[in-house]
Amino acid sequence: MNDDKNTESTGVEERTEKSLIIAENPREFLPSEITDRIIKVFYEVYNELGQGFLEAVYETAMFIALKQAGVLNVQRQFEVPVVFRGQRIGLYKADLLVESSVIVELKAASMIDKAHEAQLLNYLRATHYEVGLLLNFGSRPTLRRLNFSNLRKSHRSPPIINLE
Repeated sequence: MNDDKNTESTGVEERTEKSLIIAENPREFLPSEITDRIIKVFYEVYNELGQGFLEAVYETAMFIALKQAGVLNVQRQFEVPVVFRGQRIGLYKADLLVESSVIVELKAASMIDKAHEAQLLNYLRATHYEVGLLLNFGSRPTLRRLNFSNLRKSHRSPPIINLE
């Protein structure tokens, strides 16, 4: 794969940075069935609400719509601890964790930018989850799939969750 490769004819965008992969083909990612369901719900919510609401509104709508679509395990504001040299130094909250395998970060911005991708990548780096979806409720619905293999995380010490 080439860096920043854009293919107009297939609509596929791929970029690699070590094991970070961004692509438009859900079959390249595990668990693809879950991401397919999330993306379908994302478009349903977008078509019903459109753009212009705060992220919290879209988070609530996605939670309700995922539950109604039969996704049984959806957590809101999933805590992601930041660990440095074995010490917990911070705590972030990812918007959704779906079926205990896919982190979903929601945005209501004009477009997805590198900072949004970096935020989701950091969530993947800080956890044992390998797949993330970045869903933007902008003027057009846009999404990115990120995959960060746990093999790339093996050099890190395991996170300590309950430090005081």
